[in-house]
Amino acid sequence: MPGICIVGAQWGDEGKGKVVDLVAERADAIVRFQGGNNAGHTIIRDGEVFKFHLIPSGILYPGKRCIIGNGVVIDPGVLTDELDALKARKIDTSGLRISANAHVIMPYHLLLDTAGETKLGKLQIGTTRRGIGPAYADKAARLGIRMQDLLDEKILKKKITAAIDPKRLSLRPYVKDPSLDLQSMTEAYLTYGHRLERHIADTARIVWDALDADKLVIYEGAQGALLDIDHGTYPFVTSSNPIAGAACVGAGVGPKDVNEVWGIAKAYVTRVGSGPFPTELHDAVGEEIRARGGEFGTTTGRARRTGWLDIPALRYASRINGLTSLAITKLDVLSGFEKIKVCTAYSGPDDAAFTDFPYHQSVLHHAKGEYIELDGWTEDIGDCRTAADLPQAARDYLDYIAEAVGVPVVLVGVGPGREQVIWMQDSLPLAEAA
Repeated sequence: MPGICIVGAQWGDEGKGKVVDLVAERADAIVRFQGGNNAGHTIIRDGEVFKFHLIPSGILYPGKRCIIGNGVVIDPGVLTDELDALKARKIDTSGLRISANAHVIMPYHLLLDTAGETKLGKLQIGTTRRGIGPAYADKAARLGIRMQDLLDEKILKKKITAAIDPKRLSLRPYVKDPSLDLQSMTEAYLTYGHRLERHIADTARIVWDALDADKLVIYEGAQGALLDIDHGTYPFVTSSNPIAGAACVGAGVGPKDVNEVWGIAKAYVTRVGSGPFPTELHDAVGEEIRARGGEFGTTTGRARRTGWLDIPALRYASRINGLTSLAITKLDVLSGFEKIKVCTAYSGPDDAAFTDFPYHQSVLHHAKGEYIELDGWTEDIGDCRTAADLPQAARDYLDYIAEAVGVPVVLVGVGPGREQVIWMQDSLPLAEAA
């Protein structure tokens, strides 16, 4: 069986959790490989809504190995709250495993994140203020605290002291904050360690064993390609690499262990927070898409910015991820529009036209979408279960996307429910399992 990496092909919030949940039914292991609780995946199963921030989307299947990889930064308070909420709903969490090498978000990371955003004023990046960036910064500076450190009081206290020392000036406004007391912090995080100890493991070994046994492994990304810290719209990006190449680093596998890469994209585009957005709609159409799609952040509740589908950006995401397949979600949101616009190129300063995603931030910030119009459809497509059930205009829209990007569409979402999907011909073996 292949190792399938599932990543966002836009600015996040594309519906990755639903796709992972569908494919996970056949998988032996599901590995979240980067990000933190700045991400949110929503799954609707039998009318129940589940929202995950750290736990992999496959947790709803009893006995599945759901792994939080070493590339993730973990707020143990958030993680234990998620576990408690799942147990309260009688969901088996015994299959969860957490990499001993995953880094931990500490109280000072949250304070530094908030202080950093506040200091930027109008130039704010739009972070979720969950401490993600400062935690990754400490990881790179070799001042990070890992999950395994929560199991050893002596090591934990030494590492907290070492991490706080170079931050004293930045933390001066919070010197009386009780969360920064060394003893209290140590005790609180040791308690988290004892609570999570049975889940902490050598997760790379678990993945290797599954691959060696010819089992299907799903690598689950958070956020989206255009928020990648190297290849996204820097500095308005996340603090990790949400692209397929990072699955190897964040899960502890080699490139040959990723056989397929599925890019998840909405039938339109959304973005949360600041940063360039060439196809953004500032009119009633944008508001209508937001309302129809329920475009409010799973983690923050913030209203998402909305826009027409951006083909140059999607081609760019395809290239940097090496996409083998596309899953188009929320196609139903576009039902009822007489015409649907698609961005095929950009116009920049001095009327310069270009069809590639701009690498230079000054160009990108001034880029505006150039559009073609496709016929829309009026039919409700929520009950469609095959491509043949879709209106011709909807099929034409999907065909246009596949041809323009050069990647086949294997899955289409036509509603929020788990069953509201269309599996295309190329993915029938997985469709039969789901």
